[in-house]
Amino acid sequence: MQIVLQGAGAGYEAEHTARIFFPAASLADTVPAEGDLILAVGGTPAMLALVRVGEQTHWQVQRTPADPKEAEYQLCRMLYTLLRAQTGIRPPWGMMTGVRPVRIIHDMRAAGATEAEIRDRFLDHFDCTPGRFQTALEIADLQRPVLEAARPMDYSLYAGIPFCPSRCSYCSFVSRTVGDKHTRALIQPYVDCLCREIEATGQVAAQCGLHLKTLYIGGGTPTSLSADQLRRLMEQMAASFDLHNLQEYTVEAGRPDCTDREKLEVLKEYGATRISINPQTFSDQVLRNIGRRHTAQDILDCYRTARAVGHDNINMDLIAGLPGDTVEGFAQSLRTAISLDPENITVHTLTLKRASNLVVEHRTAAYDDVAAMLDCCEMLVAAGYRPYYLYRQKGTLQNLENIGWSKPGRECLYNIYIMEEIHSILSTGAGGSTKLVSPGGRHGRIERIFNYKYPNEYIDRFETVLARKEGVKQFYAPYIASQAAGRD
Repeated sequence: MQIVLQGAGAGYEAEHTARIFFPAASLADTVPAEGDLILAVGGTPAMLALVRVGEQTHWQVQRTPADPKEAEYQLCRMLYTLLRAQTGIRPPWGMMTGVRPVRIIHDMRAAGATEAEIRDRFLDHFDCTPGRFQTALEIADLQRPVLEAARPMDYSLYAGIPFCPSRCSYCSFVSRTVGDKHTRALIQPYVDCLCREIEATGQVAAQCGLHLKTLYIGGGTPTSLSADQLRRLMEQMAASFDLHNLQEYTVEAGRPDCTDREKLEVLKEYGATRISINPQTFSDQVLRNIGRRHTAQDILDCYRTARAVGHDNINMDLIAGLPGDTVEGFAQSLRTAISLDPENITVHTLTLKRASNLVVEHRTAAYDDVAAMLDCCEMLVAAGYRPYYLYRQKGTLQNLENIGWSKPGRECLYNIYIMEEIHSILSTGAGGSTKLVSPGGRHGRIERIFNYKYPNEYIDRFETVLARKEGVKQFYAPYIASQAAGRD
């Protein structure tokens, strides 16, 4: 299948509307004489959407609306209608291409929309299924008190550890395997630089008068560090920030093949209030298929050790659509996770990232069954879990979603903050992306400051990383000045 876009209004949205149905289609500059084709032509006075599959060709033409945004929508709507009829596929999120469905509800409410208008936006404008809309609405209702409690100068901190015991086949993150001798030589210098960056970030945050709400150490796999390195990192956190009023302190301890009792004790001793132990699946065969070197029993043992050490807020991730999995296999993994009684269970849909081995090596996954796998999440409802955050990604199988489920009162606030862009996220470490959100409103400006992507580049150019911290102060300078003027 080829996608051809021509004229004004036939751009990003039209392309990704086509990819809802044909995610692997290639872009072409000219209309081929034969072969499967999706054609979108924008401009005046008329727009054209055409779909050619095999021997059948269908098209729609309509006059171009004067409003460019409406013209873009109408072109995508024609394309979507043709593709839905041609393929027989009913996308659960309709023609929605954005990653944050819940935010649409928050933004419409903030703008004064009625609940009926919000419903029409999802069901009529986007053609979402009632079930998906209801899920988004429940999450928005649950998040509402969190948004209302946000203060103008709040922020969260992220620290990235770009190392793992082995690389999972679906992973596209910048992560190095610790078994490689060149990577091992990078780890201690990386930790040294990260601690210096954390110290500098704490100084900048204090100078700006920011209030730390949540702290998240992610990766990669943070527990791929040694216990001593973890201890030093968390000591630096405590020395650089006032953690007494912290709402939440998460550390990903996701891999049982590098998470032992000593490391779990370090996490508990130095203040982690929430950890992740992420099985992805409880099938040994599927674990082997994705490149994991541990067993399902190792996951169970790690979880029980974490409980014995005293961790009382644990998240577990599962992924629907992994290579070799089945609906019953995924359901069994979900039942196993529920039986352990963690406070959070996050269910991801497999996303095909271009840089992942799964895509590069063209391995097959349980693509056709992934929607049925997600239907198994009704078990979570029956077990007392509630959906509390939701996001979507490009390349997710069947245009589906990722949902975090939690027991009441155990929602991960960091996940809500970063997804709904409530306040700034200051990021440290290789690949870090600081997102600065203007105080006093969710509709203000957003700026980003990027760290170098790869660990060796982060280390080699570390002084530049530190120099970029000035961008945080520059961003907040107008707000600090206005506060000072108000006091005068």
